[in-house]
Amino acid sequence: MTGVEAEPAVAAQIFGARIELARRFTDQLAEHGEERGLIGPLEASRLWSRHILNSAVTSEAFESGARVGDVGSGAGLPGLVLAIARPDVSWVLIEPMERRVAWLVEQVDLLGLDNVDVVRARAEDYDAGSGLDAVTARAVSALRTLIPLTAPLVRPNGQLVLMKGASVESEISAAEKQIRRFRLHDPRAERFGEGLLEQPTTVFRARVRPSA
Repeated sequence: MTGVEAEPAVAAQIFGARIELARRFTDQLAEHGEERGLIGPLEASRLWSRHILNSAVTSEAFESGARVGDVGSGAGLPGLVLAIARPDVSWVLIEPMERRVAWLVEQVDLLGLDNVDVVRARAEDYDAGSGLDAVTARAVSALRTLIPLTAPLVRPNGQLVLMKGASVESEISAAEKQIRRFRLHDPRAERFGEGLLEQPTTVFRARVRPSA
C-alpha cells in the first residue's frame, strides 16, 4: 500500500505481545479506511503516529477489569486500538452510524477480540445501566459539548478520559459550568506518551462525584 506510514519502532514497545493484532488492524484501516469514509485521504501517511499510537498510549489510564465506553467510536479510534492494547479491560464501542457499526463488528470478528461489545446508539440514548467505570472519546467537540454526552454514562467515582488537543486548558475553563453541573472532581489535563511519541497525547481527565 503506497503512501502508508511505516511502522514506528516504538509501536512494538507500546503494544508488546499484541503488536501483530495492531498491525493487522492498521493494515485494514489503511486499505479500506478511506473508501469506507472512516479516514481522510491524507491520513494513511500518518496512520501509526497520529491515530494508532496516539490512541494506544492512553491505555494506561484504565484499571484492569474495568468496563469502558468509547463514545462515537467511528473507525475504532480509540476503542478498537485500546481493546487490542488492553485485553484485560471490557470495551463498549458506542457508534450511531450503521456503516461504521458494520466496520467495527467486522474488525472485532477479524481480530478475534472477545473483550468488545459494539452498540449502535447515540451517547444520549445509550442505557449504561448502573454506569460504566470509565468513558473515553476521541472527538473534535469542545468539552462543554462532550461532557454532557459522556459524564451521564459514568458510575459514581468512575472517570472520564477524553482525548483532546493542545487547547484543552482553555476548554476546561470554558466548560466550568458543565464541570459543576455533572459533578466532576479534579478536572485536569494529562499527557500520555511523553518520551515515546513526538507529539504526546493530551487528555481531559476527571472523576464523577457521587450524588449528594
